[in-house]
Amino acid sequence: MFKALADYMRLARAGAVMARNDVIIPDAYRSRMPFAAKAAGAILRILPGGGGRGRPGQRFARALEKLGPAWIKLGQFLATRPDVIGVQAATDLSSLKDQIPPFPKAQALKAIRDQFGEDAKRLFPAISDPIAAASVAQVHRMETPKGPRAVKILRPNIERTMELEVRAMKRVAYAAQKNGNAELKRMEPAAFIDTMARSLTREMDLRFEAGAASEFAEIAAIDGYVHAPEVDWERTSQRVLTTEWIEGRSLTNPGPLGEEQRIDLANRVTRGFLACALDHGFFHADLHEGNMILTPDGRLVLVDYGIMGRIGMNERIFLAQIIKGFLERDYKHVAKVHFEAGYVPAEHSMDEFSQALRSVGEPIFGKDATEVSMARVLLQLFDITRQFGMHLRPELILLQKTMVQVEGVARSIDPAHNIWQAAKPIVERWSRREFGPEGLHKLAVSTAQEAIARLRRLPETLEKLDAALNRAAAPAAPAVVVKRTTGWGWLLTGVLITAISAAGLWYLFVNPPQG
Repeated sequence: MFKALADYMRLARAGAVMARNDVIIPDAYRSRMPFAAKAAGAILRILPGGGGRGRPGQRFARALEKLGPAWIKLGQFLATRPDVIGVQAATDLSSLKDQIPPFPKAQALKAIRDQFGEDAKRLFPAISDPIAAASVAQVHRMETPKGPRAVKILRPNIERTMELEVRAMKRVAYAAQKNGNAELKRMEPAAFIDTMARSLTREMDLRFEAGAASEFAEIAAIDGYVHAPEVDWERTSQRVLTTEWIEGRSLTNPGPLGEEQRIDLANRVTRGFLACALDHGFFHADLHEGNMILTPDGRLVLVDYGIMGRIGMNERIFLAQIIKGFLERDYKHVAKVHFEAGYVPAEHSMDEFSQALRSVGEPIFGKDATEVSMARVLLQLFDITRQFGMHLRPELILLQKTMVQVEGVARSIDPAHNIWQAAKPIVERWSRREFGPEGLHKLAVSTAQEAIARLRRLPETLEKLDAALNRAAAPAAPAVVVKRTTGWGWLLTGVLITAISAAGLWYLFVNPPQG
């Protein structure tokens, strides 16, 4: 009971902050909401500070920034699902300012002592004051005989803070999943929050981030388009991550660049991302300008490996075939790839799907890059996925979202950058390697090995099949009658929303907004 009450109070605070930023039931979405939600929105709208500036996604981002670490992470995760919240809202949330005042240096030193014990003084003789602070950790600089280091340290008690806030989010997500309408259930809010919770658990262990940075450094070095800082493993633990210090300027403000430098840098951004994703199935999934540093010697170094994406070989083949098909205007082939991958339900027409893809591809073909928006193309593609009942894998959606980010960064460097043309040599190289003589030989060997493995499992499979048939032949158990409780579910949802609304009013009464 006390846990539930604490969760409702946290949700009340969140509701109050969002109401002041005009996030809860804004005019643009009010007509889509059930009566209970409309009533709650009307109550919360009269609170001080009602109304907000900018698009809904921008207002939502500002509210999340005020709510703190867990809610900022929620926004960052929502930004990876443009298929759910829309491309524009996802883009707005990608610009979330993950900046929170630093915690005292004394607490950082205590964290180091707790993690490294007697070796702390030897390994960390002196660290600077905080250089940068975010919702989960902050960064210090340290000098060592082998060169300067960046020391990332988790915030004190951040695990407990995240646990409590996420528990409250789960309460709402599970209620929405159970009692929401068909569209809300399609968004799978419970599964989304569960996935976020698992990811946050990994993010609270900096050894996972160290492993991601180390793996990315190895694969990025093959082509050299981008680089990653070297991990100092001796000085890395669960709550402390140490890497080489990268001198340079972030792409937020890269300084004066000549035209050739801009073209080259924009191409490296696009090709560095795509080469890692296609060749190795591993990519940096938070590619905003602040995470890209241009060094004095011209290297492009990516930092912050908290959000990474992986795609398997089947998804890579799917991606390469789609890009190749669009480049060649072969929409029937692109449609065929979607159907063969099982992403489009079989009851739909391949010809109609090809026609829908043509409506996306033809308007952009042959146009100057400045006239083509990847975000708009992606929005059209997501509309098609809904119309044809498609259910794309989350890793592909994360990849598509990152491509929008990549295009935005590349265009900020070179306004004439054409992401499709920049991607062409990477896709063609990958296709030659995977579908050329060597690739077909590898595929044949792999297929033969898989067939042999399945033959070895055949006796066990037959035994399981025989057991299943025997169970199926047994008398059926009496049917259980289940009564529908949809009406009660909506009533409970209304009560929950009203309770949170009332708590929000009380919260603001006790904690009136400043200014």
